[in-house]
Amino acid sequence: MWKNRNIWIILTGEMIAGLGLWTGIIGNLEFMQEKIPSDFIKALIMSVGLLAGIIAGPLAGKVIDQSRKKIVLLLAGFGRMISVVFMLIAISTGSVWWMVAFMISIQLAATFYFPALQAAIPLVVKDDDLLTMNGLHMNVATIARVAGTALAGIMLVYWSLASLYWVSMIAYGGLLIFTLMLRIDEGEAREAKVKTAGKGGFMEVFPVLKAYPAVGMTLVMTLIPLLFLGSFNLLVINISIIQDSASIKGLIYTAEGIAFMVGSFAVKYISSKWKTTTILFFFATTVAVAEFMLFFVDSMAITLSAFAVLGFSLGCFFPTAMVIFQKQMPKEYHGRFFSFRNMLERVMFQVVLLSAGAFLDIIGLQLMVIVFGLISVSMTVLFFIQMKKRNIILEQPKTTAESI
Repeated sequence: MWKNRNIWIILTGEMIAGLGLWTGIIGNLEFMQEKIPSDFIKALIMSVGLLAGIIAGPLAGKVIDQSRKKIVLLLAGFGRMISVVFMLIAISTGSVWWMVAFMISIQLAATFYFPALQAAIPLVVKDDDLLTMNGLHMNVATIARVAGTALAGIMLVYWSLASLYWVSMIAYGGLLIFTLMLRIDEGEAREAKVKTAGKGGFMEVFPVLKAYPAVGMTLVMTLIPLLFLGSFNLLVINISIIQDSASIKGLIYTAEGIAFMVGSFAVKYISSKWKTTTILFFFATTVAVAEFMLFFVDSMAITLSAFAVLGFSLGCFFPTAMVIFQKQMPKEYHGRFFSFRNMLERVMFQVVLLSAGAFLDIIGLQLMVIVFGLISVSMTVLFFIQMKKRNIILEQPKTTAESI
C-alpha cells in the first residue's frame, strides 16, 4: 500500500487543501461575527451555499460517472480558486452579498470534488486496504483542520483577514498541482461500462440502494452525527461567548481533531473485535452522549471532553461506514451514489443549521443540545429496530456483485 504513489499524492494534496479550507472557514466565522449579530441570519447565509450544492448534486453524480475522475477533480479544484476571489472582494467592500457568492461557488466546487475523490479512492486502493486508507485520509483532513484553525488564529492576530484567503488561494493552487500527478487507471472496458450504466441518470441510484439494503441503512445512519456536525460552527461561536474566551475555539477544534485521529487509528483494532453493526450503533449512541455533555457548557473541562468524545466516535464511525459504501455499492454507480450522499447531507446540514440558529436565538444552547441528544438517541433506536425487522446485515458478504 505504501508503495502506491497515488496514495501519497491524495494524502499530501488533502493536507495542503485542508489548510486552505480551514483558514477560509475561520475567516468566514470572523467576517460573520463582525457583520451579522443574529445566529439565525448566520445560519441562513451558510445554508445558501448548501442549497446550491443540493441543486447541483444530481448533475454532479452523472458527470462524475460519465467522466474521467481526474478531469472532474481538476475542474472542481480550479473552481475553488475562483471562489476565493469573491471573498476577497467581500472583505474589500464589506459586502455580505459577495460572501454569499463565495458560499455558493465554493459549495458548487465541493459538490463535484468530494464525490469524485470518494469514487476515485477505490480505483487506486485495494479492497483490503480501504479501511486503512479511509482512516488515513480522514486523519490527514483532521490534522489539516487543527493546523489550519491554529494558523488562522495566529494570522488574525498579526495579519489582516484577507491574508487568510490568500493562504486558501495558494493551498488550492497546490492541490491542483498534486491532482495533475494522479494516475487513475479506469480502463477502456470499465469506462464503457460506467458510461452505459450512467445513461439512466441520477434516479438509477434508488433501485441500486434497494438491491443493497446494507448500503441504504448505513446511509441513513450517517445522518445521526449531522445534528452535531451541522451546528458545529454555531456551537463554537456560542461557547466562546458563554465562556468569554476566544482561545476556546482553537481548543475545541484541537480536542475534537486529536480524538478523531485516535479513533480512526483505533477502529482498525476495534473492527477485528467487534462486528460492523456494533461499531456503527455504539458510536452513533456516543455522539448523543457528547451532545448531552454540552448541557454543562459553563465548564471548560466538560466542554472539551464532549468534543473529544465526539471526535473519537466520528473517527470510528465514518471510516467504517465508508468501507460499506465503497465495497458493497457497485463501482459504476459510485459517482452518483456519493453525489446523492453529499446532497442528502447538504439537505440535513441546511435543516440543522437553520434549526440550530433559531434554537440558539429562542431557547439557548443548553436546551438545544438536550433536544438534539434526544433526537439522536431516538433515531439510533429506530434504525436499530428497522434493521432487525428487515433482517439487514451490515457485515461485508464474501462475494459482492459488481453490478445489477
